[in-house]
Amino acid sequence: MTTPTTAPAGPTIGFDIGGTNLRAAVVSADGVVIDRMRRSSDGTATDLEDGIVEMTGALLDDHPDVVAVGLAVAGFLDSGRRVVRFAPHLPWRDADVAARVGRRLPLPVTLEHDANSAAWGEYRFGAARGARDWVLFALGTGIGGAMMSGGEIYRGAFGTAPEFGHLTVVPGGRPCSCGKRGCLERYCSGTALAATARELATTRRFAGPLAAACIDGTATGADVMLAAQTGDPLAVAAVGDFADWVGRALALVADVFDPELIVIGGGVAQAADQYLERARAVFGTEVTGAGHRPTACIEVARLGADAGMIGVADLARRTPGHLGKTP
Repeated sequence: MTTPTTAPAGPTIGFDIGGTNLRAAVVSADGVVIDRMRRSSDGTATDLEDGIVEMTGALLDDHPDVVAVGLAVAGFLDSGRRVVRFAPHLPWRDADVAARVGRRLPLPVTLEHDANSAAWGEYRFGAARGARDWVLFALGTGIGGAMMSGGEIYRGAFGTAPEFGHLTVVPGGRPCSCGKRGCLERYCSGTALAATARELATTRRFAGPLAAACIDGTATGADVMLAAQTGDPLAVAAVGDFADWVGRALALVADVFDPELIVIGGGVAQAADQYLERARAVFGTEVTGAGHRPTACIEVARLGADAGMIGVADLARRTPGHLGKTP
């Protein structure tokens, strides 16, 4: 992607459209979040599009100088970044979301993969400023991935690269919402952390509130991370398994792309102090040629959960076809 050298100075709206929540932010030209909204992303495709339109309208009431809207989508987009081909955690299938939403808004609409959006945000305003060849590894409900080289987002021939989360790492393993089994994100994500804790709880080797919540299916990955902070044995075991998977995953990324930097992003990055030291140690032993080659620095994203919204808002401002358009 070649970005224009000039772009409108006004604020833009960036949406982060995930499998659980629909979040929107008004973002200034220097990457500062001015205002924000949030609602559930559950429901049909129509419900989701209605939510985007309603939230945009509400934000425009308070910020009429907004010049564009960007949608960061957790799914596969076409090469033109208009059609959502497939989104494992969202209801869109081969849907021209740019057209469907654009017809209902008075602003130009840009789509981008959520991980690419977060990567662009970190590149412009966060942990990857100045990096040339680097990878974002985003841990959330699933796994997002993005790669940048020389200031360009790498998307592959058909717009779907890199898809780390759905690499098969355990043949015949845990079922995945993508239709396969044993995908990396079934072992290395917030959802996977809860699944691991449930599996451990069923062994009956652990007792306590977390074990009970795991057995009845109400414990979340966030619950497990919180319990690990208090030293709960079940949580500590589950987080340890998670850390090992993160280390292996990062070694895989390094073996394929040989980046100078890997940035850990996504919602689970907020708890990186609980697993990253162990993950770095596993990475250091798992990467091919360990001890005999330079390896990537591993850092935590600086923009937190706002990275996708900030990034796609900036991309929406910079999309060539939108330059000069006003609300």
